[in-house]
Amino acid sequence: MRRQRTGDRLIHTNAQRAASGRYSAARLFLEGLLGHRGWSRAWHKASLRPRYQVVIVGAGGQGLATAYYLATEFGICDVAVIEKGPIGLGNVGRNTTIIRSNYFRPENVRFYDYSLQLWEGLERTLNFNAMVSQRGTLNLFHTESQRDLFTRRANGMRLLSVDALALDRNEVKTLVPLVDLDNGRYPVLGGFLQPRGGTARHDAVAWGYARAASAAGVDIIEHCEVTGIRREGHVVRGVETTRGFVAADRVCLAVAGHSSQLAAMAGFRLPIETHVLQAFVSEPVKPVLNVVLTYGAGHFYVSQSDKGGLVFGGGIDGYNSYGQRGTLPMAEDVAAAGLTLMPGLARLRVLRQWGGVMDMSMDGSPIISRTPLEGLVINCGWCYGGFKAIPAGGMTTAHLIARGEPHPLAAHLDLERFEAGRTLDERGLGPFPYAH
Repeated sequence: MRRQRTGDRLIHTNAQRAASGRYSAARLFLEGLLGHRGWSRAWHKASLRPRYQVVIVGAGGQGLATAYYLATEFGICDVAVIEKGPIGLGNVGRNTTIIRSNYFRPENVRFYDYSLQLWEGLERTLNFNAMVSQRGTLNLFHTESQRDLFTRRANGMRLLSVDALALDRNEVKTLVPLVDLDNGRYPVLGGFLQPRGGTARHDAVAWGYARAASAAGVDIIEHCEVTGIRREGHVVRGVETTRGFVAADRVCLAVAGHSSQLAAMAGFRLPIETHVLQAFVSEPVKPVLNVVLTYGAGHFYVSQSDKGGLVFGGGIDGYNSYGQRGTLPMAEDVAAAGLTLMPGLARLRVLRQWGGVMDMSMDGSPIISRTPLEGLVINCGWCYGGFKAIPAGGMTTAHLIARGEPHPLAAHLDLERFEAGRTLDERGLGPFPYAH
């Protein structure tokens, strides 16, 4: 990769870096004939340099997507993505893989549907099989008032040209035979289906963005923890790491549940709390569920993976924690909701359980914004929506870094909204992060 200097700044003149080559069926066939000796690393193991134009802290989905779009959409390739451990061990690899855009507020519908549009072309864009499966997302309702609320949401989505279909009880039973419509606690009255919703393979999303960003010239630095943020007055100058100081013109924090800790290093507080969100996967079974199903009378959602396991989750644990593990009371709550909706699940064994560190904002909507420090950008507060928003979050954060102004689809996600009183309370639950 060739570089040239202009003044004191390092400019990439040929960002294309030797990587593992383009993936295709023809190449897979050829490598099979040659004993698969032609494959190389999916992304370059870069060495940390003392200075970059942009440093992104956090190599999860949001951080890697931001780096990729900075290089490919805005021509900024002098970028380092710094991660304290290996790629994929944070929230990007600890979620239930759901993608959708069935939100209530118009601003959020536009933002998440833009992300869904990017998901639809992501595998071709990245030349990587992210296993995007648009099997549909079905939200069930159990009371007449809930039917009215869902109808209002669906009508709002349709006004913005986003897909939403109303299903009656019989159509729900046809689509998901396992559902007990007349269960003793909360009988199912119907549901709303977003056909374009679905799932994606979480690990593959991280690997795909890492590979594409590296090929575009981005340095991905694993096993390098940020220990401080250096500033001069109200201007950020770079980050302190376990490998030394790294100077940067602009720094982006994309560290999910650890955002408060990094913000404290920079000298300010964020309106978020950190909670644990658990997820589970069952033993594999034959195909029994071909949609993403959400329970309207409790916090339970489930889909079936390509391996056959049922992947399901619930609400966050109600206390603050940075631990990537959950508690038995919440596991029991999730199991109770699942068995109420689909009693047949009682026959399945749970194989694995894990926890993600969630950055819960005060209004349930994310933050993509400038900060009190000049040159420091924050990407956080995703609550339950971080994975589904990876493409749009990365694109709009890259736009903010490159242009110095918010992307039109993310202008409402600024940090100043909390001080100004124009919060984006998607569910109308008030300033209580644990409730969103």
